[in-house]
Amino acid sequence: MEWFTNLLQAHPELAIYITLGLGFLIGKIHIKGFGLGIVTSVLLVGVVVGQLHIPMTGALKQVAFLLFLFAIGYKVGPQFFAGLRKEGLPQVYFAVVMCVFILLSTWGIALLMGYNAGEAAGLLSGSQTISAVIGVAGDTIRDFGLPADEQQKMLDIMPVAYAVTYIFGTAGSAWILARLGPRMLGGLDKVKAACRELESHMGRDESDRPGFMDAKREVEFRCYRIENDWFAKERRVSDLEQFFERQGKRLFVERIRKGKRIIDDIRANEHLNIGDEVVLSGRHEYTIGEERWIGKEVDDDALLMFPVMVMKCIVAGKRGKRITAYGGKKISELRNKPFMHGVIIQKIKRMGISIPVFPETVINTGDVIEVVGKKVEVMAAAKEIGYPDPATNETDIVYLAFGIILGAIAGTLTLHISGVPISLSTSGGALIAGLVFGWWRSHHPTMGAIPEAALWVFNNMGLNIFIAVIGISAGPGFIEGFREAGLSLFIAGIVATSLPLLFGLFIAIKWFKFHPAIALGCCAGARTTTAAIGAIQESVGSETPALGYTVTYAVGNTLLILWGVFIVLMIG
Repeated sequence: MEWFTNLLQAHPELAIYITLGLGFLIGKIHIKGFGLGIVTSVLLVGVVVGQLHIPMTGALKQVAFLLFLFAIGYKVGPQFFAGLRKEGLPQVYFAVVMCVFILLSTWGIALLMGYNAGEAAGLLSGSQTISAVIGVAGDTIRDFGLPADEQQKMLDIMPVAYAVTYIFGTAGSAWILARLGPRMLGGLDKVKAACRELESHMGRDESDRPGFMDAKREVEFRCYRIENDWFAKERRVSDLEQFFERQGKRLFVERIRKGKRIIDDIRANEHLNIGDEVVLSGRHEYTIGEERWIGKEVDDDALLMFPVMVMKCIVAGKRGKRITAYGGKKISELRNKPFMHGVIIQKIKRMGISIPVFPETVINTGDVIEVVGKKVEVMAAAKEIGYPDPATNETDIVYLAFGIILGAIAGTLTLHISGVPISLSTSGGALIAGLVFGWWRSHHPTMGAIPEAALWVFNNMGLNIFIAVIGISAGPGFIEGFREAGLSLFIAGIVATSLPLLFGLFIAIKWFKFHPAIALGCCAGARTTTAAIGAIQESVGSETPALGYTVTYAVGNTLLILWGVFIVLMIG
């Protein structure tokens, strides 16, 4: 053991990797649906490793934290600025009101309990599950000019308060929004019915509902032998596709077999006769059951064996004099464009969150739309929608590095009010730079590429290296701090977690008049509780809550991190 301790003290980088490995391993363990989560596990393992009194450098911690903050801003930037448009403003206002209430209620609890700035920041960070507050608040405390021993006391108690309050902050939020929330909105059955009504309003046929949205294959290609007498009168491909369109179904004829001849290049005036076989393409919910009308479904390998392309494309904004104005438009408007013939929208992701693919769903600049179809048609559609999402593993390091540099420099600018230094700090500046650079990238997708996998690494490794260093550094004083304030902090965390969520549900319905599904999604987004959105969707049996999640998440994630500065200044 002495040899191992000496090894880690001589090579502190190994202690970080041990902390990360064990933290991620423990964080993935769930018992009856409950788990500590990655960040909390990394922090607690770091505390244990820190009992060995391992020296840590602050430079590594700050490098990792700036990378994490820029990546967060880059990811949510397009939705943050998209929310400032007229149709997104109600959700922006809601998120701002809820975040202000979070700050004020946490501040009030901290004053009532007599907490110092470190305890208050830890309470805010853990109860609202916004780990980055620890770093932003820590920077502010260091810039405050306090005596060294008082400053260190605040910095040491902060991770204690975070760890104690984070558990209910995560599990409690999911339970309140997924279980208690629907009851507050009139009952679970009523909310489920409201979700189905919203889906119907957005263009989803109730008869198509059972299970289809959860199918693994959103788009299918199926083959039918024409037997219906409807085709006895000379019918063309255009007649069949228009017939489906009148039924509210978007299906395309991709291939035709006439005897031994297979027609691959389909024309609108191609005739269809009884005995022909046709391949129909469409979303899963539309292709099921067509054999009852057209004829028997057949398994014709030669007819069905043809290549189709799946491509992700980014919805872009203005491109020079040409405008691809599909940001802010409905899916139905996009589908009606000539270039979308034969092209099927399989998925839409916004900040990595899947949103429902309904005709009335509004597309935002920066959304990633996954389309399926023949190569020529897909490539043409992708160029019109915006830009093909580049299938690259390379990150634009120049864009990333200079974004962090410019943001950090802006964050160091300090405003003195009554002798109190006020600034965003380098961390707050990196977050703001990420927002701007992420938004710029959504309008100019040919530059500044950061692949989704790389963003995952920057988010998770950046944050957790920072948390690991925090835990290891605070380890020696953590246990004593936990013993002194553990129970009271846990109770304070329950209150700090619950009050904003209950307040948010109330104002979402009473003041903002949101649809119940949107209200639940907005509360989860403004609180940046990703675990809750999945629990909500499972509880109400619908993806519609995601429509209220993305804009509020972008606003909430930005404000709550910046509240790390404010809470320290307010406690003083």
